[in-house]
Amino acid sequence: MKEQLIQTYYRLLEKTSTEKHRGFFNQFELTGRLIGLIGARGTGKTTLMLQYIKEKTDPHTALYVTADHIYFTEHSLLSFIEEQYSREGRRLFFIDEVHKYPRWNQELKNIHDSFPDITVVFSGSSSLDLITGSYDLSRRAILHHLPGMSFREYLNFETGLVQDPFSFEQIIESHQSISMKLAEIPRLLGHFKEYLENGYYPFFFDDKTTFHERLLSVIEKTIYEDIASYYSLRTENLPLLKKMIAFFATIQPGETSVNGIAKALGVDNKTAGNYIEMLRSTGLIRSVGVNKSGSALVRTPDKVFLNNTAMYYAVSGNLGIENRIGTVRECFFLSMIQNAGKSAFYAKRGDYSVNDFCFEIGGKNKDYSQIKDIANSYLVKDDMLVSGGRREIPLWLFGFIY
Repeated sequence: MKEQLIQTYYRLLEKTSTEKHRGFFNQFELTGRLIGLIGARGTGKTTLMLQYIKEKTDPHTALYVTADHIYFTEHSLLSFIEEQYSREGRRLFFIDEVHKYPRWNQELKNIHDSFPDITVVFSGSSSLDLITGSYDLSRRAILHHLPGMSFREYLNFETGLVQDPFSFEQIIESHQSISMKLAEIPRLLGHFKEYLENGYYPFFFDDKTTFHERLLSVIEKTIYEDIASYYSLRTENLPLLKKMIAFFATIQPGETSVNGIAKALGVDNKTAGNYIEMLRSTGLIRSVGVNKSGSALVRTPDKVFLNNTAMYYAVSGNLGIENRIGTVRECFFLSMIQNAGKSAFYAKRGDYSVNDFCFEIGGKNKDYSQIKDIANSYLVKDDMLVSGGRREIPLWLFGFIY
């Protein structure tokens, strides 16, 4: 069985393509001895790890394994690494799906403390953010977050373009000149529409015809495997999480509260709140709050979206309903802003604020009526190729922020 692990490693390495890379690949460095690569299912963590081994290490001194392999039901990670360290001289270990290993947090600590000259890179669910404080891993581990693909990354993959990202500040200050330059890309708006429907997950390029089916499978596995295991949730409760995904796909964000969700699902408020947090922490939904504090913050519920636009198309298509284009636009804007590490808030006037700038999201005919007297305010317009003025920014341009 152990030999199968090694054989699988070399087989996967041989089949791993290095033709295309996520944007994060060139930023990923082994800057510590315990490094976490955290993100939702399907964002490309496994591929990134194997590409890194293939291109930046000696594969014979490194080793990739997945922690949910049957071998680890009877053998510990600690003993396996100790053997590979002593007998094979390996000093660099990549452990995938570590959250599926029952004692992962304790054994990562033991490995880190027992072998001062090895480096361990582990990957897992977004829920592993919860390791802070657990076995003091927050002091030992460096965590990197891998979101889904930006529109820029999608374009690079789809067209062979090599386009670097622009900062949020560059987009605000120079959106007119930047959009005019990028508008030279053939079919830019067509690519953007395709990205909204299909582009967030890199596995789209493996088989474009079955993308939505595989995305629905990702959602299913996240609920029935990751959430069930990590949160020790009873099997009979898991269908409620699927119902919540369908619920969020069909409502206007901000239409309901935790109490409204609880009533719709037939559960109490505490349970509904816990389920929302499970879906958020595993990358199935995202939320945005109001920029307030104290009692006002408590009284004002978050707006809740599915995590990305591709999920809206997959879930809505499965339910046989039409997407709300306004919701899709807002979800795209928020996913790009939040994935780039920026904080966004919603307000009564204008849709969202980011770094003291106000943004109203809409179609190409959207006017200034709601933000005309708000300082540092901008219209963010869909179906617009280039900036229509100093205060008008094409929606697609925010897809170049990371």
